[in-house]
Amino acid sequence: MPKAMTRETADAEGPATLPEGFVPGGASGFLDLVGPVYVRQADGAFGFHAEEKHANLIGVVHGGMLMSLADRALGVAAMRAADGANCVTIELGMQFVGAGQIGTWIEARPFVVRRTGSLVFLRGEVVSGGDVLASASGVWKILRRRPSEPVPGAAADPS
Repeated sequence: MPKAMTRETADAEGPATLPEGFVPGGASGFLDLVGPVYVRQADGAFGFHAEEKHANLIGVVHGGMLMSLADRALGVAAMRAADGANCVTIELGMQFVGAGQIGTWIEARPFVVRRTGSLVFLRGEVVSGGDVLASASGVWKILRRRPSEPVPGAAADPS
């Protein structure tokens, strides 16, 4: 189980140790502003250390951050399922069932439900420690054009 990170530990020592298998996710654009985020290639999970900047008005992790993390994890999983083709989110639904705490490790774990010729259906969980914080489901449209550069976190599994 990932060790909780306190604000004091994060401020004094920099980022806490990453859980096994996670590496920098190479986020750009919006996720670069709210990150850093990390990826575990083995299962396509994305994660982050919850910091004060991720808090909502009542001091827990903002639901928009959890949705952004789920969108990235499920979106990259959709691209993998589409053999590297670009994909865009058509629908993303979230059910929040717990609160993410500042100072903890939070990750989104994607699962491909089905791929058709033009769509990828996915579901996922956002978890912290042993607790599920949110459940996600969504649909991604497979585009005809391929990305000009590899998408961070979308590299093929080394197996």
